[in-house]
Amino acid sequence: MALLHKINKKAKAENNTGFGTNSQNYGGRFINKNGNANIQKVGIGFLEGISWYHTMLKIPRWKFFFIIILFYFIVNLFFASIYMLIGVENLRGVTSVSRIDKFGEAFFFSIQTFTTVGYGHISPSGFLASFVAAVEALSGLLSFAIATGLFYGRFSKPNAYIKFSENALIAPYKDGTALMMRLAPHKNTNLTDAEAFVTVGILIDENGVISNKFYNLPLEMSKINSLTLSWTLVHPIDEESPLFNLNQSDYKNTIGEILVYIKTFDDMYSSTVAKRTSYTFNEVVYGAKFSPMYSKNESNTKTVLHLENLNSFTRIKI
Repeated sequence: MALLHKINKKAKAENNTGFGTNSQNYGGRFINKNGNANIQKVGIGFLEGISWYHTMLKIPRWKFFFIIILFYFIVNLFFASIYMLIGVENLRGVTSVSRIDKFGEAFFFSIQTFTTVGYGHISPSGFLASFVAAVEALSGLLSFAIATGLFYGRFSKPNAYIKFSENALIAPYKDGTALMMRLAPHKNTNLTDAEAFVTVGILIDENGVISNKFYNLPLEMSKINSLTLSWTLVHPIDEESPLFNLNQSDYKNTIGEILVYIKTFDDMYSSTVAKRTSYTFNEVVYGAKFSPMYSKNESNTKTVLHLENLNSFTRIKI
């Protein structure tokens, strides 16, 4: 990719973004599409570098339930194996003859002990079997307490249910052009007092010195009272914009990234929630405008928000 040699001198660079200006030590994009920082941390132990609580709250739902179920079966297989090692004759009520059937009865006894169900068909006999059953019962109580906390944390954790368009657009705006990005809430939440911040980072070659330059992009409207429909963020590309001198070729050949940060108040959680994403210059479509996202219903009684049109745009000459 070519380096940008020209930048609007009227645009004022921002230095306190937290990303640094040394381009030699930075690789890839600054922010991933999902809003996470594109950072790999090394020099610390694997277990020390991971917050398991945060991980379990953030992983997809199917992974969360898979881990819970997998843990449940592994623990019970482990204790069933211990009962087999100490001898199933120490479990009163086991009537199976074959080793496989004995293991099956030990496994289901482990489940009954781990969950504290205790049907009573099988019970431990002797100190060793009783001790193992006591340890397993305690492990079950602690495990279910942790699982309950994780379930509650996942359901109660405030989330900004906002989707962003896949592309940013350079579109006609008044007598010139503007950078536009679109977002919309996609859950049945009530979001108010929404505020947006947009920053652009560009790799620039100034007199042989290569550095990352960051510029705040003022928006036509940076705050809205209620975020119920789609919201198109509009940065007018005027004489003070760092994008003022860029043409279609510059967006294709320049290393740059547009960082978008949204914060809003969710009245259900009574808390401020935030969402962020980014667009590399490769994801900027030059000469396009967004298609409408909402319309009235047939009976003219409601406004319909067409979320499937979030990424829809039409090409237009600039």
